[in-house]
Amino acid sequence: MYLIKGAEVYSPRYLGQQDVLIAGCQIVSVCKNIELSTSVDVDVIDGRGKVLAPGLVDSLVHIIGGGGEGGFTTRTPEMHLSDAVKAGVTTMVGVLGTDSVTRTLTNLLAKAHALEEEGLTLYCHTGSYQTPARTLFDAIDKDIILIDKFIGVGEVAISDHRSSQPSTQELARLAAQTRVGGMLSGKAGIVSVHVGDADTCLQPLLDVVSNSDIPITQFYPTHINRTQTLLDAGKEFARLGGYLDLTASTTPEILAAGEVKCAEALWQLLDAGVPVEQITFSSDGFASLPDFDDEGRLRGLKVGSLTSLLDEVRDAVSDHEVPLEKALTVVTQTPAEILKLPRKGRIEKEADADVLLLDAATLELDTVFAKGQKMMANGVLLKKGLFE
Repeated sequence: MYLIKGAEVYSPRYLGQQDVLIAGCQIVSVCKNIELSTSVDVDVIDGRGKVLAPGLVDSLVHIIGGGGEGGFTTRTPEMHLSDAVKAGVTTMVGVLGTDSVTRTLTNLLAKAHALEEEGLTLYCHTGSYQTPARTLFDAIDKDIILIDKFIGVGEVAISDHRSSQPSTQELARLAAQTRVGGMLSGKAGIVSVHVGDADTCLQPLLDVVSNSDIPITQFYPTHINRTQTLLDAGKEFARLGGYLDLTASTTPEILAAGEVKCAEALWQLLDAGVPVEQITFSSDGFASLPDFDDEGRLRGLKVGSLTSLLDEVRDAVSDHEVPLEKALTVVTQTPAEILKLPRKGRIEKEADADVLLLDAATLELDTVFAKGQKMMANGVLLKKGLFE
């Protein structure tokens, strides 16, 4: 048991100064003053001067690495447990991207189980960039219904020279199978969509919505801050009720080429009246971050980082005066609700004990609990992966 006393609690809604009691893997109480019998074996933590927030929910991580887009030597590495802990990420969704040949769904599932055994919470998507989706069973709905960790499909690529250029009918059929799979299994059944920088932007998804019975909320498009043009298209997509995911990982070269910094994109969306319940950040962790020229030739490559999530939360607050509870909502409660994870992304009784302590002045990460297990304390890692 852990009793954190006197922290400034964000659920992510601001609750003021509270005590939080953790027992086992759950939060069992959040209130002004918790006093326990001296006979109770409890570790008391001084939360004064700290912000207490939910563990981050990252909806897009390449946990087994991404396919390098400059040949085999550019394949990115797998993530380790400490990569998530140092970033305050306690729940994530593992995906395949461009490469579903040398990176496979079986490896993705094995890595997800390994990271969960080490203390995190892991889910996955079946499929990858390509359509028809590559699956373990012979259909998307079977994968989602019969494989516990699969909660959706993706990231399916559109408006990108690397996509399989799916038709409206192909996208509609994929979304319908995913939707039914989610309904029958009680899962999100979401379609994670990689959006490239082509002029078509989000139009392929709008074409599906206007020519079928598929609701706009079936799609979860990411990389919406890739260009200002795409971000502006995202504002209209959100006005119609759609979700928008902003990518936190970037490079100076990509920003110089026109990408909108994640923190600034959040400010723009909120200023345009987009509800915070429709906006999320994801890290695109361990993806290759390629820099292509105008003819699609690779100029450079870096690797996505999970720590970018908290970096962009801090920048949103400090550089754009976004209220902290809204900046935290897009990396906790909103992705948890979109992914139908009711015990994640919030500080409340009976929620999973995924808890962060941040320095109140700097928002630097101090302490991490994942399902009630202390993984970091006073900025020092307490647990690493088996082979780290």
